[in-house]
Amino acid sequence: MSSLYPDLPFAGSYTALITPFKDDGSLDEARFEALVDWQIEQGTDGLVPVGTTGESPTLSHEEHDRVVEICVKVNNGRVPIIAGAGSNSTAEAVRLAQHAEKVGADAALVVSPYYNKPTQAGLKAHFTSVADAISVPLIIYDIPGRSIVQVSDELMAELAAHPNIAGVKDATADCSRPTKLKSLIGEGFCQLSGEDATVLPYLAAGGHGCISVVSNVAPALCSELHRAWVVGNDPAHALELHQKLMPLHTALFCEASPGPVKYAASLLGIAGATTRQPLVEIADSSKRAVEAALKAAELL
Repeated sequence: MSSLYPDLPFAGSYTALITPFKDDGSLDEARFEALVDWQIEQGTDGLVPVGTTGESPTLSHEEHDRVVEICVKVNNGRVPIIAGAGSNSTAEAVRLAQHAEKVGADAALVVSPYYNKPTQAGLKAHFTSVADAISVPLIIYDIPGRSIVQVSDELMAELAAHPNIAGVKDATADCSRPTKLKSLIGEGFCQLSGEDATVLPYLAAGGHGCISVVSNVAPALCSELHRAWVVGNDPAHALELHQKLMPLHTALFCEASPGPVKYAASLLGIAGATTRQPLVEIADSSKRAVEAALKAAELL
C-alpha cells in the first residue's frame, strides 16, 4: 500500500523512466541501473520503466524485457514498479504484462491501443483480456493525444469493477476528471495524472499522484510536492513547488518527449541525450529552453 494513501496500492510521484542509450544507440545498462538507484535515493514513490518516455515503441521485445528486469533487480523491492506493457496488439500486451509479472513488477501499465482506433467495446475487450491474463494489478493508460481514442468515464467505471484493474494513468489533462470518476467508482481506484503541468489541480480534484516525465530530472521536488499536499497539509508550499517546476513542465514538452528530458538528463550528467529515430536531436532553441528551465528550478 502507498505511504501517502494507506488504502491505495499506488500513489504519489512515480517516474516514467527514460531508457538511456549509448552513443551507438544500444542500451546503456549501467546508466539505467544508476538512474534507478538515484531515483529511489531522491525519494520518488515508484518507478515506471518502458512507457512512452522509455521509448518503448523503438525497443525490441528483448530490450523491453531486459529494461524491466534490470529495474526490478536494482530496485530490490524498495518502491513499487509499474512496468510498461502496452501495445496495439492485445496478444502482445498480454505477453509483455505476463513477463512483467514473472520478473517481479508490481503492476502493468497498459495503454489504449494506438492506430487501431477501437470502439469502447474494443477497449473493454482489450483491457479485460490483459487483466484476465495476469494476477498483478493493471493500470489503464488513457492518452488520447497519442492513441486517438479515449476511455469514457462510463467504461472506466465498468473496468474498475474488474478485480485486477486498479487505476488509471490519466493523460487527458482534464482536471475535473478525478472528481467525476470518484462519483462513478468510489474511493478505491488509483487516479494518477499523466500530465506534469496538471499535477496540483489534479490532486486538488481528488487525484492521488502523477506518473511524471519531469521527475526524471527533479525527483526530489516532485516527491516533495506530493508530500506537502498529502502529508504536510500545506497547499501553499505545494503551490510554491508547482510554480517552481512549471518552467520544466513546459520546456520538457517543447518537442516530442523524451527528447527534451533526455537532453536535460545529459546536462545533469544522469544519462546521455541519445534517442532513437524517428526522434532526433532537439533543436538549439529547445536546448536553450530546457537549460533555462533547469536553472529556474535551481537544478543547474
